[in-house]
Amino acid sequence: VADSVEVRVAEMRRAHPRWGAKRIRLELLRKPVEGGTIPAVRTIVRILHRQGLSAPRPRKRPRSSYRRFERPGPMQLWGIDIVGGIRLVDPSTGVVRDAKLVTGVDDHSRYCVMAAVVERATARAVCLAFAQALSRFGVPQEVITDNGRQFTGRFGRHGAGSGEVLFDKICRKNGITHRLTAPASPNQNGKVERFHGTFRPEFLDGAGPFTSVEEAQAAVDAWVHEYNTGRPHQALDDTVPVTPSQRFTPVPQAERDVLEMWLPPTLSAVTSPTSPTGQDLAPSEADAQMSRTGVVDGYRGGSGPVGPFGPRPGDGDPVELDLVVPPSGNMKLGPQQLWLGPAHAGRTVRVWADCDVVHLSMAASRVKTVRSQLSVADLCRLRANGAVPAGPSPLPRPEQGEAIELERVVSRTGLVALGPRRLLAAEILAGRRVGIRIEPATLQFFDPDTRQLLRVWPNPLTREQVLRLRGARRAGPPPRPSSEPVTVQGRAASNGVILVCRQRVNLGAVHAGQIVTVAVSETSLSIDLGDGDTRVVPRTTTLPVRNMKAFRPRAETG
Repeated sequence: VADSVEVRVAEMRRAHPRWGAKRIRLELLRKPVEGGTIPAVRTIVRILHRQGLSAPRPRKRPRSSYRRFERPGPMQLWGIDIVGGIRLVDPSTGVVRDAKLVTGVDDHSRYCVMAAVVERATARAVCLAFAQALSRFGVPQEVITDNGRQFTGRFGRHGAGSGEVLFDKICRKNGITHRLTAPASPNQNGKVERFHGTFRPEFLDGAGPFTSVEEAQAAVDAWVHEYNTGRPHQALDDTVPVTPSQRFTPVPQAERDVLEMWLPPTLSAVTSPTSPTGQDLAPSEADAQMSRTGVVDGYRGGSGPVGPFGPRPGDGDPVELDLVVPPSGNMKLGPQQLWLGPAHAGRTVRVWADCDVVHLSMAASRVKTVRSQLSVADLCRLRANGAVPAGPSPLPRPEQGEAIELERVVSRTGLVALGPRRLLAAEILAGRRVGIRIEPATLQFFDPDTRQLLRVWPNPLTREQVLRLRGARRAGPPPRPSSEPVTVQGRAASNGVILVCRQRVNLGAVHAGQIVTVAVSETSLSIDLGDGDTRVVPRTTTLPVRNMKAFRPRAETG
């Protein structure tokens, strides 16, 4: 080896103590020494050892024990993580505080797609940095992250029942597969961790403190630009110098135009400035703009102030959005909880909501309707977090004068709740789900499966009260009265007389106090006296059956 080459190798090592033999050889290939040949990697190792510039390393886990993976092309997988170490100083007080860096690396090319400085790594700040990267480069097929609460609700306060976080929603809406590493396994996201291994000693150890997030972001942008375009990466090719930018290709604009990217309105409305190096500037300014527009933390929209939305046209209009049923089966829509049960865990539910009613649909079929507890402010929060203007209601409102139907469960006392009123259905129907057909003058109770008429009562509700009832829908065909006799029970009095539909029937003193069964038809009463004895008498009244149970026996007195 020529002396000039050995001197050049020693100078490069002293100037860059972290450069190994492979990196030094790549730099010599880029800028060769005049009159000398490029030495092999093993030759450079011997030069460093001879010059006293190499230190022995402790024995590590063998490379063969690691399972290495790499996607065959760019934009197939991004590794995303959060790293600390950025120092910010207050010029007036001299107080130093720590900031975070949201980073992302393309798996195939090692291109840094995201390096955003944030004062606090909140879910919103992370999603804003992610949204900026999606806007610049397009949508990757997959992302891999650790189990931080900014990325997943898997290990939240309520476990898997915490529901979907905003980062997961952005991935789901754009068809991105979100992969999670196993707990305490950073090696499964090794590309971005290796990026941190370079970023810490080459930038963090000698940079800062910075007086502002913008100043820190500008310095990070300059370093990332050099990393992407001017620094060969050994993992790409250890024989010839290849930079990440030579391997990386964003999604073509033609493909982006075919399928529009989805972002929450509060994220897509923010345009992040771009530095001369081509990297996004700090999301703190965008965060401030989002705060001024009234964005609330989180995705479900139930916490935080509304902000300066103010009453605007359309604020109270219905909205639609998708929710994923958590393992608990209990979803959260702003301040309201929606129960579907664990049997539907993992399914996507389409929610139609306004200030009066909330409809839940799965596979274009309505499965549940509940009274809404949402205010206009809650609808604004939902709209700010991704809800869209609603289409037609799954249960269209009936027109003026048209009969409507709804379903209720009869209480154990025989009552049903209709708006502000609690009305009698029948004690015999206690615990039963019944349909109610509401006409201007009558309430018709019927069986929802057979549409058999069960009871008819006067209608005490006004039209305005009827239209506000939960679950109201256009009425189907009128229920049909039963063609079979109605079976009732009655206790004969001490003189042997029973009263059925206000018709007195004398059974004789021998049957005094006996409970008998009566089949009531339109024209006759068939009375079963026991022991096979049946008496049939013609009906003399047209009143409907009101009580189907026998009289309670009197308590004995001693």
